[in-house]
Amino acid sequence: MTTKKSTTKSGAPARRRTAKPQQYKASNDELLEFYEQMLMIRRFEEKAGQMYGMGLIGGFCHLYIGQEAVVVGIQSALKKGDSVITGYREHGHMIVSGTDPKAVMAELTGRSGGCSKGKGGSMHMFDPENGFYGGHGIVGAQVSLGTGLAFAAKYRKTDNVSVAYFGDGAANQGQVYESFNMARIWNLPVIYIIENNQYAMGTSVSRSSSEVELYRRGESFRIPGKQVDGMNVLEVRAAMDEAVKHCREGNGPFVLEMKTYRYRGHSMSDPAKYRSKEEVQKMRAEHDAIDQVKQRILDAGFKDEAELKELDKKVKAIIADAATFAQESPEPNLSELYTDVLA
Repeated sequence: MTTKKSTTKSGAPARRRTAKPQQYKASNDELLEFYEQMLMIRRFEEKAGQMYGMGLIGGFCHLYIGQEAVVVGIQSALKKGDSVITGYREHGHMIVSGTDPKAVMAELTGRSGGCSKGKGGSMHMFDPENGFYGGHGIVGAQVSLGTGLAFAAKYRKTDNVSVAYFGDGAANQGQVYESFNMARIWNLPVIYIIENNQYAMGTSVSRSSSEVELYRRGESFRIPGKQVDGMNVLEVRAAMDEAVKHCREGNGPFVLEMKTYRYRGHSMSDPAKYRSKEEVQKMRAEHDAIDQVKQRILDAGFKDEAELKELDKKVKAIIADAATFAQESPEPNLSELYTDVLA
């Protein structure tokens, strides 16, 4: 007896859908913390964009505006000892990992007060003391390194997990699948976070990927995956809790695809002409991660509009101090050219 396979109208095999993650039940304090962290990232990135326009930041600069719920929801599920690694859109990842915004902004301006002594700039920041093992400029390079961090955690017999962030563009890189294979064979505690902002550098996922449901990319390696609304911090946190539990219990790797959206271009030099202004405005109006949490706070009634405005003022003051510090911090001494060089 044969069973008829379900198909779409086009005749292609129908995709089984991922179960929608539960909403994390955040306390009032947690909800407020999520809101403040996302606000901190956005205000930081807005200031970084201004400083870039003023010529105070050189080189490449990739802003995280719009994607804040992803890193805030994910990092809130981690503990001390876990490791994080990502690509070059990493300012927000550093701040939520615990790096002082002053040190991040000073790194953007290439000053000695920066977290990488002013030698890394926007794309290459590190803070291993806070479990952050770098933003990496080579597309997809961090995926293999993050897998190595997971190997180290297992080798040392800890219950720590490694979180390797990468984008929808990097999802088509070959080393990603070599890493998937190795992680599954060795049962490594690594969570692969695909930040699918839908355009990579400027090409939509539908034009560049034969499999657009990126959470399924691990299936041939027997790695479970889940697709998540990356604009909803509570959904992100709930999915991350599941992935962390899976890894800490020794079940090997996990893939989370975060459907998110960046409001700015790929980098500061990208005019983003591959999408309409109406599309961006619609996403901002209907799905903005910060507005969603703000509304939850107001609906719950434990903070009012005036109190949230005061919080925003406090955050803006912190970022203003960071910008001042970054501009006043001296440039690195020439002798720094010869430090941190490995042979």
